[in-house]
Amino acid sequence: MTPSVAASRSLIGLTAATLLLSYLAGSIPFAYIIVKGVTGEDVTAHGTGNVGSMNVRRTTGSWAWFAAAVVGDGLKGLIPVALAKVASALPILVPYGVSIQALSAQSGGPVGPGAMLLYQLPPIAVLGVVLGHNYSFWMALIKRKFTRTGKGLATGAGALLAYDWRYFVVAIVVALAIIAITRYMMAGQVASAVALPVTALVLNSPDWPFMVLMGGLVYAAHHKRFVGMLRGNEPKLYVNDRMGPRG
Repeated sequence: MTPSVAASRSLIGLTAATLLLSYLAGSIPFAYIIVKGVTGEDVTAHGTGNVGSMNVRRTTGSWAWFAAAVVGDGLKGLIPVALAKVASALPILVPYGVSIQALSAQSGGPVGPGAMLLYQLPPIAVLGVVLGHNYSFWMALIKRKFTRTGKGLATGAGALLAYDWRYFVVAIVVALAIIAITRYMMAGQVASAVALPVTALVLNSPDWPFMVLMGGLVYAAHHKRFVGMLRGNEPKLYVNDRMGPRG
């Protein structure tokens, strides 16, 4: 086996490991763990049925436990992506797109395929943690069935903070502004998903195709209830149990 073939196989293995480990980290059901520990109940039996921080609030009635779930879900997104940047030898605090543009400028053209595969670890980690939260492996073991378990908001926000803080800031500001204006949490969540690819295009960032993918993935998790909101089935400021639809 030539050194180049061995290096390629090593990079492919590293890529697969990044996706798998990020997915397993994203799958950690902090909302389920918190509610089970605090009330002894199953969070999926309340509110929307999701394993998310807002459903912790709906189940426990506590904003403090909601905040704990947000922190847990955010960290399970942030840490794997930060580690993926370290593995890629990319600066943690520099936006991913800026780093890739700088590398292209230094090389005088597109980055080679081997190096580019290494630099894909951060977006792969972002994808892994969001998929893990939305389709939790650990919840599949608990429930003995594989189904959608969340919408990836807090986890995605934590991942974006490590990946590119600009996307994080825009998503948070847009979501809070739309919620304040419409009083619909669902509207703010969908608006933040749409804001991701728009921001990438405005910034002329090379990762805009990935942001289109992530925005679409987040919207897909919200589609059913977003359509319900347009039909008048979604309550404003849906924060209490049995206040609105599941899904």
